[in-house]
Amino acid sequence: MGFEFQKAFQLETRRLLWLIAVVFGAFILFQRIELPTSNTPWPIFSWGKSSEQKNYSFLSDNTTINPILSGNISSPVASNVSVVHELTDGIFMNDSSPRGNEDGDDPFSREVPELINPSVNQTSESNPSSTETHGDKVLALPPLQDANFSLALVEPPVALVEPPVASPMIRSESSNLSGNSSLPHSPYIPRETVKTNSELHQKEVLTLSDMYELLVESHLTPYSMIPRWSMKVDGDLVTAKSLIESGPPLDNGLYAPLYHNASMFQRSYELMEKMLKVYIYQEGDKRIFHRPPLEGIYASEGWFMKLLEANRHFVTKRPDEAHLFYLPFSSRQLEETLYVPNSHSHKNLIQHLKNYLDLISGKYPFWNRTDGADHFLVACHDWAPSETKRHMSNCIRALCNADVKEGFKFGKDVSLPETYVRKAKNPLRDVGGKPPSKRRTLAFYAGNMHGYLRPILLQHWGNNKDPDMQIFGRLPSSKGNRNYIDYMKSSKYCICPRGYEVNSPRVVEAIFYECVPVIISDNFVPPFYETLNWESFAVFVAEKDVPNLKNILVSIPKKTFFRMHMRVKKVQQHFLWHPKPVKYDLFHMTLHSIWYNRVFQFKPR
Repeated sequence: MGFEFQKAFQLETRRLLWLIAVVFGAFILFQRIELPTSNTPWPIFSWGKSSEQKNYSFLSDNTTINPILSGNISSPVASNVSVVHELTDGIFMNDSSPRGNEDGDDPFSREVPELINPSVNQTSESNPSSTETHGDKVLALPPLQDANFSLALVEPPVALVEPPVASPMIRSESSNLSGNSSLPHSPYIPRETVKTNSELHQKEVLTLSDMYELLVESHLTPYSMIPRWSMKVDGDLVTAKSLIESGPPLDNGLYAPLYHNASMFQRSYELMEKMLKVYIYQEGDKRIFHRPPLEGIYASEGWFMKLLEANRHFVTKRPDEAHLFYLPFSSRQLEETLYVPNSHSHKNLIQHLKNYLDLISGKYPFWNRTDGADHFLVACHDWAPSETKRHMSNCIRALCNADVKEGFKFGKDVSLPETYVRKAKNPLRDVGGKPPSKRRTLAFYAGNMHGYLRPILLQHWGNNKDPDMQIFGRLPSSKGNRNYIDYMKSSKYCICPRGYEVNSPRVVEAIFYECVPVIISDNFVPPFYETLNWESFAVFVAEKDVPNLKNILVSIPKKTFFRMHMRVKKVQQHFLWHPKPVKYDLFHMTLHSIWYNRVFQFKPR
């Protein structure tokens, strides 16, 4: 009986094994015929096909993202899907990073040199960074032994979808705007309501509302590349962005109508004070670098340089703990030192800046980590946009000549106020003006006839054609320029027309002397526009409307003028240089705009 049972058991076992084999074979055959290799559950059954690059993203390039949620996807590939390639032993780069375009057609295209395994590089005693020769250029790679650098493999991203939050540029509902703003007031702008960059840039003239939309778009789809390797400071930027967007409202004492969102601005500002560290490169020709001009119309770049280099709170001597890297050159000194008079060529100036970048990218690894996205420059000369648009296009550029049509990138670049400092020893000399009730002149302008617009302004309103419109060419010289200053202190509106370029020091001068600025400069991006609600304290007139200028000004109700004048006095603190910086002054506002843009452009690994 026991023998028969054992024999039957063996027979059934063989049948079961045959059945398993048949089912398994059928499954493999079905997989081979019906499923593509990339979808094979186990890569061992790829049937000898060559290993291909794999897309670790949860979205493909053609995936349609829900526009209501796309702005809040925390993954770095939410709006720019990443295809990761293995380059060498454990070092990865991202396919969505800027690629080379030697013709310079795309200001955000730079050749991305391939990284190599740092373990096979030699290390210099004077510089612990590894180096690589790329063409004729020596590139620095991260130090081999440094806990601040992580070269871990890129893992598949995970989408963290949260409820929509307020856009960084949305105004607070308590702003009590003057009523002439065209910017939206909704707490969130879905992606489908925002025009694409190409559609807006095709417009001949961009309004402030258009500029706002471009800023929102830049936050949804940042320009900057994903860093090639991680550093500890990256986590600070992620944390800062989360706190800025989702922090509770603050009772901060700031005058809300001056800002798009006063609470969000204060959170960002306070986080900057607590977290931000800046590393300043010490290299460079001393005729051009570390030599700040402190007087004249280019003084902004000089005062910022002087105050930052002397600052012990934000500046660090350890580049591995820096969130930002400062390129401390003066665009004014660059022009004075290298420009050949009457040559009409800036090539040697551009080449000098390129040589400087080759120097720091060969000596340090930090430029190569982000292609310069965490580096910034502050430049006030009219030529600065053209001199930096190719080799420094990935940097955060704080520019006085903030012209949409000259390559200004919303959300990345910063509009730097152009300030005319007459006495470096006392930059606050003559600040202030008469109260609004004693300002008898409706509008005032005086200056050189630079550009095409100012002669038109003089043609329509100059030569005392209208006593309310005090429009002149260059005023007769007077001691301390008193005639000019007295006019600004006693006029209701100060006309700020463009010259050869869109920017003018008169914008800040008007605020300095407590005169409501009237900005006539198409496509000029006003300073700190990502924070300040300019339409609450300034008047914007299209260049084509110069013949109708007086009608526009007299149509503004008296009550509105008084309110705007009061706001000019309140916003004035943001446009003043102090020998020792104070909270919310021009130095801190410039640094904040640079910090803010880096936070919202950063894409983590």
